[in-house]
Amino acid sequence: MTALDNYHRRMLRVLDYIEKHLDDDLDLETMSGVAAFSKFHFHRQFKALFGVSVHRYIQLARLRRASQQLVDGHADSVTDVAVGAGYSAPDAFARVFRQRFGQSPSSFRRSPDWEPWLAAIRPLNIARSKVMQVIFDPDAVNVRQVSLVRIAIFEHRGDPEGVDATIQRFIAWRKAAGLSPRTSPTFSIWHSERRPANPAEYAIDLCVGLAADHAFETLGEPVKVGEIPAGRCAVLRVTGDTHDLEPAALFLYREWLPASGEEMRDFPIYCQRFFPEDPGRAAEADIFLPLK
Repeated sequence: MTALDNYHRRMLRVLDYIEKHLDDDLDLETMSGVAAFSKFHFHRQFKALFGVSVHRYIQLARLRRASQQLVDGHADSVTDVAVGAGYSAPDAFARVFRQRFGQSPSSFRRSPDWEPWLAAIRPLNIARSKVMQVIFDPDAVNVRQVSLVRIAIFEHRGDPEGVDATIQRFIAWRKAAGLSPRTSPTFSIWHSERRPANPAEYAIDLCVGLAADHAFETLGEPVKVGEIPAGRCAVLRVTGDTHDLEPAALFLYREWLPASGEEMRDFPIYCQRFFPEDPGRAAEADIFLPLK
């Protein structure tokens, strides 16, 4: 490992720590300690590498979670969301929320405008993509038999820049349809690379697991029924930042598969996402590579 690789890994530890500890006091001393850098230089190092200050990154990460809580119904009130985002006064939270996303929290909950939201959180995605080079352990991959899953499918086809807006429509639809992540599993099926040469070829299915006899309302959305077939799969769990799972998928394709002697089955790679009820726990996702 080069000195630069080691430097990047230390800084990525900070991003992972932030995602797992959004409810904690993320002060400069704590962040510099996670990276094992001097606190007198850390804030400059962070901004130079990620293009955004550590303070703004933490604020955006908390506001992103807060905005998702507003639309997916995990919180009872705007005040609860404000407290979870680190604001003791709802007015202060509302002011910052409006500055970042162009809507009040209440207005966003009723009818979110996703274009300003996407623009505001883009620094989070850009920061991690600059140095993303996660190292996975082959021993963490398990081969197991999975059962058939009946699913409701919400498709995104076209430019990946619009997928976040599609995800939010999907969240709003499943909430209205009564398909909570707490009771109905969440899957994504990848039919293309995350960044294909031709953006029009990007394709992903956002899916909700359904019981065999479960009927649901499409509510005006182009939702269809399908299935994830039973069969053997290589499974890799990702914990912490699950917003970009491409490094885990590429590890399975490029490193684990050639060394395993296994062959792929004729079904796309997919993932199942897990959303802990305790906001202090890290999110998790299982990546499934179908095998013969």
